[in-house]
Amino acid sequence: MTSKPPPRPAAKSYDGEGIVVGFDAHRCLHAAECVRGLPTVFDVDRRPWVQPDNAPADEVAEVIHRCPSGALQYHRTDGMPDEVPDVPTHVSLHADGVLHVRGDLEVATPYGPRHETRVMLCGCGATANTPYCDHSGSCAEHG
Repeated sequence: MTSKPPPRPAAKSYDGEGIVVGFDAHRCLHAAECVRGLPTVFDVDRRPWVQPDNAPADEVAEVIHRCPSGALQYHRTDGMPDEVPDVPTHVSLHADGVLHVRGDLEVATPYGPRHETRVMLCGCGATANTPYCDHSGSCAEHG
């Protein structure tokens, strides 16, 4: 009998007016799209580092959509729709072996399937966060 790994902790949530921002530190690969895109909301030198009320919910959602790993996600509480997946689905293999995928996705994980819109999947198989890349394998040499 194989044992299932313990469930991973849920992403940290940051509540704002009209939007809730979720952050999964295990998936963040520090692309910095958030801090470059909206530094008034995303500032790693501040606590909490995510302050969604510092910009309109539409702007926060637009910047989160740039996050290639899906570490940042959002849920709209103002009646506007949550993130709409890219159509058609787009898959690109980067030089470091990481698969960047955007679309309406169901990703098989050790904890069961997850619905995703943006992911960076491990191409070398050496991740501790299967199937997501964590740059712990050969891809780290390209970083």
